Amino acid sequence: MDPQNTNTNTEAKMMMNHAKTLRLHTGNLVSRSRLKKKCPASPSEELQDCIQATLSDWFSTTKPPSKDFPDTLDCSSSQETEAITPEEREELKVSVKLFLCESLQSSIRDAVEMACQTLAVSQLDSVIIAPPGPLEGDSQTLAHLQPAWEELEALVRSQKIAAIGTSDLDKELLEQLYTWAQVKPSSNQVNLASCCVMPPDLTAFAKEFDIQLLTHNDPKELMSAATFQEAVQVGTQDLNMANWRLEWVLRYSIIVKSRGIIKAKGYLVSARKASP
Repeated sequence: MDPQNTNTNTEAKMMMNHAKTLRLHTGNLVSRSRLKKKCPASPSEELQDCIQATLSDWFSTTKPPSKDFPDTLDCSSSQETEAITPEEREELKVSVKLFLCESLQSSIRDAVEMACQTLAVSQLDSVIIAPPGPLEGDSQTLAHLQPAWEELEALVRSQKIAAIGTSDLDKELLEQLYTWAQVKPSSNQVNLASCCVMPPDLTAFAKEFDIQLLTHNDPKELMSAATFQEAVQVGTQDLNMANWRLEWVLRYSIIVKSRGIIKAKGYLVSARKASP
């Protein structure tokens, strides 16, 4: 083994052990040849592959800071997405789906800020929220959605987001949210694994109030705590990650409006170390 690589790995592990927060950016998956060769079976598997590959890249190339180890580690792929230039911004649509793993409203603002900074844009065109599921035996309610939606509304008012949408709401809950919300949902994603045909009552309501119905194939839990820890363990060459918790996962797509093609796609991930 190359002694320089061994030193880099050791220093990277020391930085990881010191850190309290981990921020990870997979880079543009459209141009990432290593992941292209293997077609993931599911969004969960794609994310797992991305975390492993990004950390593996970071571990092999990172250089320790000249001063103290940082509390927040920013781990990026060597093939980062090119920033969007002001000249091309009008031609592109930046769409985001935000999966919250914990009910922390600050996570929404953090994720949106990180996406804007990473992609060099002042505003995201659309954000669809996927809050953490209700406790076992409970069903999702408007009260469960309201705190996250209020945070999204604040980001619309501050012009960080242009349009906001929901995921997996039935007609009754979508109507409750629409009636209550100040900023109305512009879209609702429906998982076709749970229904092969759009429910007629949902379709009728969405049409009446100009809500776009979209489809998706994301699982209820995009990534379990155990799968995240396993992915990081592989990417960091067996570093113990048992005390790390996934906070949120943001998946973005940059679409060329005139041609309807995806120019770039990637994930931003945030995790934090649990207090001892």
